[in-house]
Amino acid sequence: MANIVNLDRVSKAYAAGPIFEEVSLGVDDADRVGVVGLNGAGKTTLLRLLTRSLEPDSGRVTHRRDLRVAALPQTLDLPAAATVRDVVVGDAWLPSEFAAEHEWAGDAGVRRVLDGLGMPQVSEDSPVGPMSGGERRRVALTALLVRTTDLLILDEPTNHLDVTGIAWLASHLRSRRGALIVVTHDRWFLDAVCTQTWEVADQTVRAYEGGYAAWTLARAERERVAAGIEARRQNLLRKEIAWLRRGPPARTSKPKFRIEAANALIEDVPPIRDSLALRRLATSRLGKQVYELEAATIQVGDRTLLDDVDLRIGPGDRIAVLGANGAGKTTLLRVLLGQRQLDGGRLVVGTTVRPGYLSQELHELPAGLRVLEAVEEVARTARLGLDRPGVPGSSARLRSAGQEVSASQLTEMFGFTGGRAWTPVVDLSGGERRRLQLLRLLASEPNVLLLDEPTNDLDVETLAALEDLLDTWPGTVIVASHDRYLIERVCDSTLALLGGKLLELPGGVEEYLARAELVRAGAAAGSSGEIAAAGTSSAGTSLSGASLSGASSAKPRSKAAVDRQLAKDLARLERQIEKLARREARLHEQLAESATDFERIIVLDAELRAVVSERSATEETWLELAELAGI
Repeated sequence: MANIVNLDRVSKAYAAGPIFEEVSLGVDDADRVGVVGLNGAGKTTLLRLLTRSLEPDSGRVTHRRDLRVAALPQTLDLPAAATVRDVVVGDAWLPSEFAAEHEWAGDAGVRRVLDGLGMPQVSEDSPVGPMSGGERRRVALTALLVRTTDLLILDEPTNHLDVTGIAWLASHLRSRRGALIVVTHDRWFLDAVCTQTWEVADQTVRAYEGGYAAWTLARAERERVAAGIEARRQNLLRKEIAWLRRGPPARTSKPKFRIEAANALIEDVPPIRDSLALRRLATSRLGKQVYELEAATIQVGDRTLLDDVDLRIGPGDRIAVLGANGAGKTTLLRVLLGQRQLDGGRLVVGTTVRPGYLSQELHELPAGLRVLEAVEEVARTARLGLDRPGVPGSSARLRSAGQEVSASQLTEMFGFTGGRAWTPVVDLSGGERRRLQLLRLLASEPNVLLLDEPTNDLDVETLAALEDLLDTWPGTVIVASHDRYLIERVCDSTLALLGGKLLELPGGVEEYLARAELVRAGAAAGSSGEIAAAGTSSAGTSLSGASLSGASSAKPRSKAAVDRQLAKDLARLERQIEKLARREARLHEQLAESATDFERIIVLDAELRAVVSERSATEETWLELAELAGI
């Protein structure tokens, strides 16, 4: 690998204070870097320094000669009179030095990118001026992806993309040559694409190997080590004992993160949530009825978003709603809130329902107040979630009263520490305004949460705090989101808007992607609704596509054919598991027989580890297919 960009002792400050102090970093030509950090920590400033669109106060930024760097900023300024063709393959936005790899009509490359980003119907002559912000952003992203660059820098590329578009973009970037630096709040995307993670915090940038999961583990280990150092400093005896236990190797080698350390970090942590206790509490707060849709129909122009749909949402349900952009997720939430009437059927709302709605807009924030005042305007104290057993400072049992926190504690919980709590609302960044919007919603103590794209503009720290709170929140949660990590962490069931039907997906996001692929495959034949609902006469029916069972064809198949394929795959996996189990038993016997042969033990142990790993992966696959087959 060759070095292409260097930051050498770079410092940068604004009127509010320093952002970076003597930061040194390097980027190689095959690096795939994810950038994470709190809102306002300096992520966008770092990207601008890397592209040299912003000069540092001290230090220097160097590029390799003839380096081609292209960037997708958070805010776009596309010429209103330009057409899609002018932006994508012309020079209306990017300089002519970035030669497009594709022509428009004669090359399928542009069409493939636009289709992948969810714009299959866009015309090359369409003007970008009348387009929405999300559409303009996807056109600009297409322009970057069809060009040859040595370094591609993307600031929040997953904004305005649905689950399918995010999955396609991740796959495309993995196969793309050249270096990549991306700022995103989408943690699944970070794990899927990035091989390094840069954490922007405390006026510096810390580099970690791996994606979001590896960064989380490494950061937890760093904090654990820091806490241990502080404890040893205060207690000389403990310090000496710890030193003796470390032994000589620690004095000559660099400490690395160990699996044992990860296990030690989580061994005393209680389960993420007690679903039974939460549902019981939700029932006491909400009664037995929350929302019921009967034969619901929603029409928008000549489109049918919901077609004769029945849905029952009960107390304590945690539901994710998936669907392409424009499928009707926001409209469905507005119907449940009573902000929009059904075009057919009826909605029944429980008498004790007190909903809280997190919209995608920020217009309801009070511009004339400061952060803490804006929260206190709603409530000075609030009860949030449940006390966790086993956590220091909490009770030994679940209490229906929950945790009472003051407005100042709530603001600190979501990152407004110190003087930031007294920042005027008008001076907040987009991510900070989103945080404040969420704070005001939680302070109102609703018993039903309807969250419309809650992860937009939130940093990973705030997302972790939100998920931790939702883990112990005793109420009904309905989330419309494209964030796979949040969906899998917070929600217990998944619904999808496909072909005018609201389908329950036992297989979660993976099943949704498989169904969406079938819809695309059958769209040309005008049968997308039938494909989406194939084999599904009621909520909870298994997936009717073959993609999860290893079939390579995207052609829609009948439910009977899919069931037969699932049965064959399950039988094959069972035979493979039995074979691996026998192999594992033989290796154990050989290890016992070779107890005195050190070299032989090393070889056998390595083989045993590989067999155990393969068996575990095969069993996981069997469990996934068994769930789809209803076993």
